[in-house]
Amino acid sequence: MLAGLLRAGVGGRQLIQGWQRGVSLSAARRCEATDGEEEEEGRAKKEIDPAKDRTRVIPVETSLKYMQSEAYRTAYGEDPVWKKYRRNFKGGFPPKKTRKMCIRAGVISTGNPCPICRDEYLVLDPINTNLLKQFISPHNNSILPTSITNLCRKKHRELEVSVHKARDIGLLTYDVPFRHYHYPDYYPKDTPTSTTTSSSTLTPGS
Repeated sequence: MLAGLLRAGVGGRQLIQGWQRGVSLSAARRCEATDGEEEEEGRAKKEIDPAKDRTRVIPVETSLKYMQSEAYRTAYGEDPVWKKYRRNFKGGFPPKKTRKMCIRAGVISTGNPCPICRDEYLVLDPINTNLLKQFISPHNNSILPTSITNLCRKKHRELEVSVHKARDIGLLTYDVPFRHYHYPDYYPKDTPTSTTTSSSTLTPGS
C-alpha cells in the first residue's frame, strides 16, 4: 500500500511538472508569434514605395508654388495635366466608367493612377483656380467628363465640389443658366361671352 501511494505521488508530481512545462512552452510560442507579427508589420510599413505613399498632406500653398515652378513646366508644359495621360484597360474599348479610386489606406493601389492621384502636389482646392480651369470646358464653361480627363470617380467628385465652391466665392466665373418660360401663362385670359339665344325668345319666321 505504501509503495502504491509513493508511485501515485511520483506520478502526480510528474504530471504537474509536465503541465508547467507545457504552459511555459505555449507562452513562449505565443510570445514568438507576437514578435513575428510585429516584425512583419514593421517590415510591411518599411517596404512601402515612397512614390506611392500618400499619407503626407500637401498644403494648397505648396501646390500653388509647384504650379508656378520649373518642375511643373518640365512635366506638363502648357498642356492640361490630363492631356498626356493614357489610360490602361483590357480589350479594344475603354470602360464607360473610370475606377472608383486610386488611393486606398494612404497608398496608391494601382499601377496606372489618374492624373491627379499620380502627382501628389496637384491639390484640388477652391483657391487653386489654375488647376481647376484645366478641367472646365472653354466652350460651355462646364466641368469636363471623366471620359476626357480620366479622373477616378473620387477625384472627380472632389473636383466638382472645389469648382462649385470657387464659383460661390467668386474666384471662377460661370454662365447663368437660361430660364425657359411658359409664355401662355403670361397671356391675358379672355372670358368667353355666351352668344346663344334662348329658343323661347325667337318669333316664328325670324
